Amino acid sequence: MALFKNQFANVVEWKEFRDDMIFWKWNNDEIKKGSKLIIRPGQDAIFLYNGKIEGIFQDEGEYDIETQIIPFLSTLKGFKFGFNTGMRAEVLFVNTKEFVVKWGTKNAINIPTPQLPGGMPVRSNGTFTFKVNDYVALIDKIAGVKNSYLVEDVKIRITAVLDELLMKWISKEGKDMFNLQANASEIGRGIKEDLDMKIIDDGMTITGFNIMSFNYPEEIQDMINKTASHSMIGDLGKYQQVSMVDGISSGKVKGGGTAADMAGMMMGMNIAKEMMENMNNNSNSNSNSNKKPNFCPNCGAKTEGANFCPNCGQKLA
Repeated sequence: MALFKNQFANVVEWKEFRDDMIFWKWNNDEIKKGSKLIIRPGQDAIFLYNGKIEGIFQDEGEYDIETQIIPFLSTLKGFKFGFNTGMRAEVLFVNTKEFVVKWGTKNAINIPTPQLPGGMPVRSNGTFTFKVNDYVALIDKIAGVKNSYLVEDVKIRITAVLDELLMKWISKEGKDMFNLQANASEIGRGIKEDLDMKIIDDGMTITGFNIMSFNYPEEIQDMINKTASHSMIGDLGKYQQVSMVDGISSGKVKGGGTAADMAGMMMGMNIAKEMMENMNNNSNSNSNSNKKPNFCPNCGAKTEGANFCPNCGQKLA
């Protein structure tokens, strides 16, 4: 008799739980007498009746619907199961985790800049995070007409407006177009606020937006690297010498040995020239320091090249 009594009972649960699914709706015809509700970690269960929220259950575990769930429902708390009748209701399971999504620009974004008339072509990539924070809005805008919703659905919406927002926040005054990474945090905060306004009405919120890198065309990146090298070395002549040494040591200066030998000889000549100039400067400095004065610094008498002043005896050299 007990088997016959519960033969129509069902289990209300999110069986095929997916990490990339934001919500899933259980909408069988009826919840029968003796049915159970199972809530797993990372899930909330929302009972819906005629499209309205009847109750939200957040604690994981297994519950008897008749004795542990119905008494807490808004308009169904007095519902009594009949032998052949059940409760017609839907149960929306919501994934409560924070979702992490990778993003990247499909095409280069041309950012207006005075240095380049056609704009600076920039690519970028990073991550953003979001989660569900308003069940009423979620049901009103999305869950009311859909049985499930994926992270990919949100990603498509975000990436559709991301290029526009990147251009907006990169173009803000004071940004160094050749060192955008230095302003990545500020740009990311602005984009996060704008993206949050895009999805907040759907019951979700952007919890973070991170820019991993900005990427320039190869020729622009080479120019940036060379400019940085010049700044670090500080002198064009030294930069050329360092470049020559790098070319010889890396094997980039080739030509059957002749080119490398010529480069080495030129560098040797340059170094020898610098040494000779240094020696001449030192010699001139020494000769100037040993030159005898024509007049005594003590009494002013004419010295005529003597080592001592003939008038007062002051040592002159």
